Amino acid sequence: MLTTKELRELDDAALSEKLVETRKELFSMRFKHATAQLENTKALSGAKKTIARILTIQKERQGA
Repeated sequence: MLTTKELRELDDAALSEKLVETRKELFSMRFKHATAQLENTKALSGAKKTIARILTIQKERQGA
């Protein structure tokens, strides 16, 4: 999981790519959680927070 500082250093294309990648991870983790295969359930909330951070940074850049 990347920190906010690391995410801000990425350019727009890399940020969009990271968003798609994190959403795929979240999708996969949801299925694993539903079938009781996910051991680290805290990773779900971490992925959601990373997605929120990326979207926030993208919105800030659009407005600036």
